[in-house]
Parts: sequence; C-alpha cells; structure tokens
Amino acid sequence: MKIGMLWFDNDKQTDLITKIETASVYYFQKYGKRPNICFVHPCMLPKRENHSENQKEATTYKAGNVEVRSNQTVLPNHLWIGINGVNGEAIT
Repeated sequence: MKIGMLWFDNDKQTDLITKIETASVYYFQKYGKRPNICFVHPCMLPKRENHSENQKEATTYKAGNVEVRSNQTVLPNHLWIGINGVNGEAIT
C-alpha cells in the first residue's frame, strides 16, 4: 500500500476489530472504495494463546475482509488503512 488513511483511536474499551470496522466504514464513505489492508503497531494485536513466551506473536490476521498486519513504524493507537495494490487494485 502506497497511499492510505491514518486513523487514530485510543479508546481502551473498544477492541481492535471494531476499530478497524469503524475506520473501514469511514474510508468507504469518504473514498468510495472498500479497504482491504490495515497496518497497526504490534502492541495492538491480540496475544496468541497456547504458545510459549519466547515464540513471536502473530504478525498478520483478518478483521472481516481487511488483512491486518503489524508494523513497527505505525504508532500505537493508530491504524493505517487502505487498499493493497496499484491504483486501488488488489495484488494477488
């Protein structure tokens, strides 16, 4: 993704999937296209259960139709959401 929308949400009562859904709806209303990728800081991803403490946490997962990836350069409480691909076309 080269271009996306930066979304800030520091509500501790709202889970990540709900935050992504809210940002996704806003993105669609504003730009007329549905986002399919979202980058978040690794600390925002839910911890994986049944794994040892030394094992790394998941770096990607899905929130509806949006692929969620961790990225150290995105600040905590921020979502960088947009469309994966060139000219709004998804890369397969």
